[in-house]
Amino acid sequence: MQQTAQTAAWNSSRYTLFAALLIVDSFHYIFARLLLPHLHPTVSAFFVLAVATAEVAAFAALRRQLRWQLARTHFWFFATVGALVAASTVLSYLSISYLDPGTASMLGKTGILFSLIFSIFWLHEQLSQSQLLGGALALIGAATLSYHPGTLLQWGALLILASTLLYSMHTAVVKQWGGSMDLLNFFVFRLLSTSIFLALFAANSGHWRWPDPPTWLLLGLAGTIDVTISRTLYYQTLRIFPMSLHTIVLMLSPVVSIAASLLLFGDFPTPQGLAGGLLVLAGVWIVNRGK
Repeated sequence: MQQTAQTAAWNSSRYTLFAALLIVDSFHYIFARLLLPHLHPTVSAFFVLAVATAEVAAFAALRRQLRWQLARTHFWFFATVGALVAASTVLSYLSISYLDPGTASMLGKTGILFSLIFSIFWLHEQLSQSQLLGGALALIGAATLSYHPGTLLQWGALLILASTLLYSMHTAVVKQWGGSMDLLNFFVFRLLSTSIFLALFAANSGHWRWPDPPTWLLLGLAGTIDVTISRTLYYQTLRIFPMSLHTIVLMLSPVVSIAASLLLFGDFPTPQGLAGGLLVLAGVWIVNRGK
């Protein structure tokens, strides 16, 4: 009886973490849209990551847990992860110039294709038949969302596809070689390496501008919620769940993104976007039933 209660408490704790991640993960494109009138996407992406880097590094330093030896020992690991995340972040911020946040969030879930490929053929994870069916259905929905020939939406969709490919590559690299690292120090140096690459991108973009006070407020909120809190939960749950299941369950986040986009900007996906989104959510439901 006691073991059953402990198991239930453990499962409840894990799903609470995932629920919190779903909420904060949904605001990535919302913050990108809020910052769009104030800074070029390449510049705003840098400042958002810089804020988060300062927060997490300060926390680690105050706890006397900052270990620079980890960064020196795993230099190429952090350089690879930083480059992948920096490029992915810039592309996702640029995409919001062409897509509403709800549609961008749904398109972002096309990363399941790349993540499933990595998890099966690289990480050698096993999926049940129902999970494969759910993943296939979600991919059909993602394809429906991405098909906008001859329009600016198509360009935005291509940016999202490239961004999700890069981020899925980063996730696979972290799952393969970063799982045993201390989470706090891993996160500090992951953020630092990403910020360095973003600084290079921003400096060479031709759009560098120092933010004004209202913009700093938005940057502070974005850095804290969309990076510090969101990515801490992301990596924590990535260590608990298989990469394949982790990716598929996160496909629920567009529901919150659509609601927030409608509330803040009055934007709502097209009928085609909604149809694709429903297929994505149906795939997620099938995957959860097959666990």
